[in-house]
Formats: sequence, C-alpha cells, structure tokens
Amino acid sequence: METRGWSFSRDLEAVIDLARDALLDLDGGRLFISGGTGFIGCWLLECLRHAEQTLGLRLRATILTRSVDAFKRKAPHLAEHRGFTFLTGDVQDFDFPDGEFTHVVHAAADASAKLNAEDPLRMFDSVIAGTRRALEFAVASRARRFLQLSSGAVYGRQPPDMTHVDERWMGAPDCGAPVNSYAEAKRAAEMLCALYAKQFGAQISIARIFAVLGPYQTLDAHFAAGNFINDAMHGRAVVVQGDGRACRSYLYAGDLVVWLLRLLTRGEAGRAYNVGSSESVTIGQLAARVAALIGDGDYKILGAADAGWNPGRYTPSTAAIERDLGVTRTVSLDDSILRTALWNGWKPSH
Repeated sequence: METRGWSFSRDLEAVIDLARDALLDLDGGRLFISGGTGFIGCWLLECLRHAEQTLGLRLRATILTRSVDAFKRKAPHLAEHRGFTFLTGDVQDFDFPDGEFTHVVHAAADASAKLNAEDPLRMFDSVIAGTRRALEFAVASRARRFLQLSSGAVYGRQPPDMTHVDERWMGAPDCGAPVNSYAEAKRAAEMLCALYAKQFGAQISIARIFAVLGPYQTLDAHFAAGNFINDAMHGRAVVVQGDGRACRSYLYAGDLVVWLLRLLTRGEAGRAYNVGSSESVTIGQLAARVAALIGDGDYKILGAADAGWNPGRYTPSTAAIERDLGVTRTVSLDDSILRTALWNGWKPSH
C-alpha cells in the first residue's frame, strides 16, 4: 500500500501527470459544468484549478449549482477561484449564460436511493429534463464537445455468468419495475444524446460510470463503501445489511477524473465507454477489507433481503477505454479505502 505520506495535493499532481495531454487540449477553453459542486464535479474543479497553477493553463469555467453559498462553505478555495464563475439554478430549467463555450460536462443527476424509492417519477423527470436542457445549451452555445456522465446501471442486472459487462451487451433494466427509474432515465438520456448528435451535429462522448471511491465522497449516504468506512473509522463494527454476496468494483476518483478528461477532449463522438474498475469484490469481502484496514476487524453480515436495484454483479470491462484512450487504473482498492478515510479525518493508530 502507498498511503504513507499521502496527501490530496499528491493525488492532484498525479492527475496532472496522467492527463497532461487532455488538460493542454483545454487550454484557452471555456467550459460549462453542471453538477460541478458534487463529488465528481469537485474533483474536476480541483484538477482544473491545479492545472492552471502548475501548467499555466488558461481556461474559464462556469459551474451550475443550486446554492453558491453552500458550496462556499464546502470548498471556499474552489468557490473563490478566479477562473470559476458560478451560476445559480436547477439543471432542468437554468438560464443560459451568455456567449460561446468550447466544452460542456453534464454531471448533474440526483442518484439518491431515497429519492429513487420514494419519488421515482421525480427521479426520472429530473434526469431526462436536465439532460435535455444541458444538450440545448450545448447547441445554443456552439460547444465543440459534450461529455455525458451516464451510469453502468443502463445495462440492468448483469447475468451471473458474465464476470465483466462490456459496451456491446444489449441487456437492459426491467422497465416495469419502478426501482429502475434511475437506470431507465439514464438510458433515455443516452438516447437524447444520440438524437442531438444526429439532428444538430453535437460531438458527444458518454461515460458509463460504475462505483467510485475517494475524497469528497459522502460517507453517510446509501453507498456501501462509504457506510463501511464511516462505521470502521468511528470504532463501530462494519455492518452488511444483506447477505454480502452482491459483487461491486471501485475506481479511485483520481483515476476517474483522468479518464473523464480524456473522454471530454479525445473521446470518439457518439461512443459510450465503461468507466470503472474491473476488480470485482463481494460486499462481504469489502466489509472485511474495510474493517481490517481502518477498524478493529469486526464486521457483521445480517443477511436481510436486498431491496436494491441490483443484488448481483456490477463489474465493467474497461478494455475498450484502456485501448482507445490509453488510460489505466493506478490506485488499488485498499489504497482507495485508506485515502478516503484519511480525507475524512481518520488517524491511523499504527
């Protein structure tokens, strides 16, 4: 493991080294980013800011957010950065900022499991309306490139005998089950991208993102890895509510942002790529690893029925994006867990 002497600034330096060519492609550009104050958005902003400081990169970015004041409290150094302008609004109906833009990153989407369970219609509408509004803005602002952040959920449940799902798989979520509102909305959003590309010539690349882990991730939401880290770093037993057999994989956020920058600047128009780790781990194994790495080794598997959208395997093949865009995973799962805990204030006892 490589966490000794780890710092977030070292992560940013690694991103700059790995994505230097893509960042230089953005020099002089004007970006619009929806969802720029969320988990992935913050990583993008951190890297753009660091690139300006270390590479002399000249770019401007307008970031759509529901609350500038809330973001100032969360990340004042980003909120006050001279190259960033913040636009208050909702992605479904925001007012278009003036002028032309070179790149649009559409990262805004409410992936809340609570919303998906309690108000799936609102979930569906927000994804579809938000994507269409972002695409309309890209056309109106004459953006050269558009990056759509989609989800591996578009594939539906991965067959048990398929160890890694690739982009050629034509499976789909069950459209008769409301629990799939987020997944079906992301599928429809990808169709909107295809329609705007056909009718308006928009140059659109799509990132189908699987599970991610790293600094800026909320530990008290519905994500298992975050919950496990939160339990372990506070001295509690790591608790798996289900049977622990579901399989997931986790890409470190630093690697994620490198892959997204490559997709934004050099991704093939009209192409969707899986973005994630190909290292599969069961939820039970993940709980054991988290407990051993940052807790006292104590974990429990309660065996309750899994009410989620995918109690099976959720692991991508990333062969296509690695081949076409020259990206690779550089941070192990164990280091991803440790760095996330360190970012959130965990102090190793040994």
